[in-house]
Amino acid sequence: MTETGEDVRAGERARRPGPLWWARPRSAVLDISLAVISTVECVLQGIVFAGEAGIPVGLGVLLGVIAGATLVLRRRWPIAVVLMSIAVIPADMGHLLGIVALYTLAASEVPRRIIGLLAGMQALGVFIIALVQMRESSGQEDLTGPGWFLALVATLLALVVTVPPVLLGLYAGARRRLVYALRERADGLERELSLLADRAEERAEWARNEERTRIAREMHDVVAHRVSLMVVHAAALQAVALKDPEKAAKNAALVGDMGRQALTELRTMLGVLRAHEVPQEERPLARVAQFAAAAVEREAGDAGARLGELDQLIGQSRAAGMAVELSVEGESRPYPVAVEQTAYRVVQEALTNVHKHAAGAKTQVRLAHRPSEVAVLIENAAPAAGVADAGLPSGGNGLVGMKERVTALGGGFVSGPTTAGGFRVSAVIPDRK
Repeated sequence: MTETGEDVRAGERARRPGPLWWARPRSAVLDISLAVISTVECVLQGIVFAGEAGIPVGLGVLLGVIAGATLVLRRRWPIAVVLMSIAVIPADMGHLLGIVALYTLAASEVPRRIIGLLAGMQALGVFIIALVQMRESSGQEDLTGPGWFLALVATLLALVVTVPPVLLGLYAGARRRLVYALRERADGLERELSLLADRAEERAEWARNEERTRIAREMHDVVAHRVSLMVVHAAALQAVALKDPEKAAKNAALVGDMGRQALTELRTMLGVLRAHEVPQEERPLARVAQFAAAAVEREAGDAGARLGELDQLIGQSRAAGMAVELSVEGESRPYPVAVEQTAYRVVQEALTNVHKHAAGAKTQVRLAHRPSEVAVLIENAAPAAGVADAGLPSGGNGLVGMKERVTALGGGFVSGPTTAGGFRVSAVIPDRK
């Protein structure tokens, strides 16, 4: 089983030396307390050892102080403390020192082979000293007969003194490393979640901007065309009101029809924008179904923006006094809704621009059905001399909106003046089913 890069990095972080013991108040208090207890024990045992070995008592006390005090350094230099506990085994001192030193060594990041070697050395020392002491107390000179029983007791004593501290230290070290790794992973996940939240906020802001742009484009394409025709018809109505009452009545009817259509389309779009204002708790399943049905109805209501309705669209411009010709190339076939609506909106916006800036100019609309795409071309001649501009306001967003619609579907869009003084709009939209 191989380690991942994250596991390696976590192991490296776990092996970094931590702060000194005096930088951690609780650890410092514990280490000082254990060192004091161990020093008292070693001093008492040193006095006994000095009497048995025939050396000055002061020397035994000094040895006990040095051995016991080393326990305060167990976290920083665990190997040195274990070696000290092994060194004082012949003097029969430092029992607490040996146990705590082995535990600290096993819980540290020292390699396992060194832990096993030092634990084995300490177990061997305890075994030898215990066996010698038991033989002396029993008066045996060899290991025959009951001497094997003494060896077994010494072995068990050595194992009891060394194995439990080592196992407990290994468990504590593994648990500490696990907690550290989990904390590091939790911190990493928190950072990732924070980064994801920031990215989500950026995407939400981008989506809001895109939705604002789309709404503005839809408002412009759907309403501006009809309002422009209403202005043109209103101007014609004013011109013929006294001369030709019948034509004036006809223009007035057209203005009314276009106004109602524009109002209907505007209400539909406003309904889409206000749909989110209904509180969530007021949207049971029936209400959700109603919203879904309304969305389908709105989608179907935009079915008029199809290539099959170009004749009606051009007829409205003709009724407003524009000389428009429509030519169709290729065999008509159904296209995806987005493709047909985009092509329709391009023609609609181009005709609106002719009404605004070249009133009365002759206009040619060409529709080409090709094997893998549909193309539209709208070209108008230069406005006739003496014909005034319709005076319709222009925000400069029409051409931009057309280009955005076409390029969003992977198509190409070109617009610009012609050499004859007119204007040309061309769009090629791929047929992606």
